[in-house]
Amino acid sequence: MNELTRRDFARSAGLASALSYSRILGANDRVRLGYIGLGNRGDQVHEAFLEHGDCQTVAVCDLRDDYMDLAVKKSRATPRKYKEYKKVLEDRDVDAVVIATPDHWHALMFIDACNSGKDVYVEKPLSLTVHEGRKMVETAERTKRVVQVGTDRRSWKTYKEAVDFVRSGGIGHVSVARCFHIRNEWPNGLGPAPDGLPPSEWEWDQWLGPAPKVPYNRNRAYYNFRWFYDYSGGQLTNFGVHYVDVIRWLLGQDSPRAVTALGGQYAGIRDNREIPDTLDVLWNFDGPTLVVFSQFNANAAPGNVKDSEIELRGTKGTMYIRAMSWEVVPERTTEEYIGYDQGKGYGNPVDRTASRRYSASLKPAMEPIPLRGSAGYDTIPHARNFLDCIKSRSKCNADILTGHLSTSATLIGNIALKTESHLKWDARAERFTNKPEANRFLQYQYRAPYKLI
Repeated sequence: MNELTRRDFARSAGLASALSYSRILGANDRVRLGYIGLGNRGDQVHEAFLEHGDCQTVAVCDLRDDYMDLAVKKSRATPRKYKEYKKVLEDRDVDAVVIATPDHWHALMFIDACNSGKDVYVEKPLSLTVHEGRKMVETAERTKRVVQVGTDRRSWKTYKEAVDFVRSGGIGHVSVARCFHIRNEWPNGLGPAPDGLPPSEWEWDQWLGPAPKVPYNRNRAYYNFRWFYDYSGGQLTNFGVHYVDVIRWLLGQDSPRAVTALGGQYAGIRDNREIPDTLDVLWNFDGPTLVVFSQFNANAAPGNVKDSEIELRGTKGTMYIRAMSWEVVPERTTEEYIGYDQGKGYGNPVDRTASRRYSASLKPAMEPIPLRGSAGYDTIPHARNFLDCIKSRSKCNADILTGHLSTSATLIGNIALKTESHLKWDARAERFTNKPEANRFLQYQYRAPYKLI
């Protein structure tokens, strides 16, 4: 790319400055990345980016030295180590950051990163509250940052094929879409964990950040934070956001019109979790389509005959989706009528002929589609898409608004559970219309001195 073309491209893409663009391209077109949060998911995302030769790890940040040391070892480089994320944002060698911290930190780090001129890959779920998510959208749009949210199924080729098939009417009208998070954590779950003294008061205070100050408990920290509402929306936002995001994509829908939920700690698992072990959330989407998330954490029997994470029940067939694969099983339909006169359900005892005729007339409504795709999960193409979009200044597969809409759907599911309500949702205003008191759960008061813009 010659200098004139580069300047024209930067101008048309709305970059902050020619300097920022030249930093992004750098030597050998390498994008220089800083990683904030290198625990379980952060380590996985780091490995995904390392599969691409046009990026370089130049900075790592975590409260734990062992996490950073491992990242440095894997990086095949000499990244600088920081314990405070703002130091990464001040590092002029960093073009973009990867945020893989607990959910309650996402909004503050993301907003600060955008305001520092960094592009951002932020793990799912996007935010802890709907209000945070909206502020993140506004900040990304104002600063013109390239953003990829970690709902990585948006970059899977097999899922794009599934989306095209469903939207073309391949399985008919989808009246029900269901998704599942199933595992058996009974009897001990996370195990007993009394409150106690943290290994480091400073580290615990930094880990809590804007969340309420509470005594240290090992079950609250690091991966286990997902079982506590101060830091996470539980498995509904942890796994559910992946599934709801895919379902929205398949259906071509933005936001639900209503939501309700039931669940709780039914199984007596012996730990101090706050989230349910059993939960059903139901959304009404336009279409109309009923979307259901089922969380069964005290029984691991499959949720459906194919043991799939997602199923779409269409009038012509059922699509089963698991990991990176999907298949379709046809429905058997007929143009015959149902009802007493036609002998449906053995109807008229005087003449069973119609019943036999109805059964014989049932034919496959479509051709079956055998399993497509592969087992396992893959963040590598999602990382590739982010790097490409940094260079082109185009919208990522899981852009900021996409991530916000999917996350918000799961967050309002938790609010329906907490308020034991059927809630009508105004997606434009991002408010509940039939139960105003539920709107107080759309945000929370940060612990001083933390503030959201």
